[in-house]
Amino acid sequence: MEKSFAEQFAQDWIEAWNAHDLNQVLSHYAENFEMSSPRIIDIAGEPSGLLKGKAAVGAYWAIALQRIPELHFELVTSLVGVNSITLYYKGVRGQLAAEVFHFGPDLKVVKAFAHYAV
Repeated sequence: MEKSFAEQFAQDWIEAWNAHDLNQVLSHYAENFEMSSPRIIDIAGEPSGLLKGKAAVGAYWAIALQRIPELHFELVTSLVGVNSITLYYKGVRGQLAAEVFHFGPDLKVVKAFAHYAV
């Protein structure tokens, strides 16, 4: 994973969320990507915490954006792995969060895992 790609991805991802531009957020993801998050349990009502496919995750995120109109992320740092990036950021009400993104060969996210401070 190239550092320049990671930096650009982080900037684009944060800006898209802060603009509440769901189409731009989703542009980073493959059609068949999988998302794991404890928020999926609460917001989407999926007990496994896992959603599959851009349509399912997009619907979940649309609900989240409606419920949290003040949503704003502040990037703390980016961590680069092999075919993956972790964004460490402050989320809603300053809560710390880390999101791990695994990329396919086309540099679209194929799997994402969200983690939140307890």
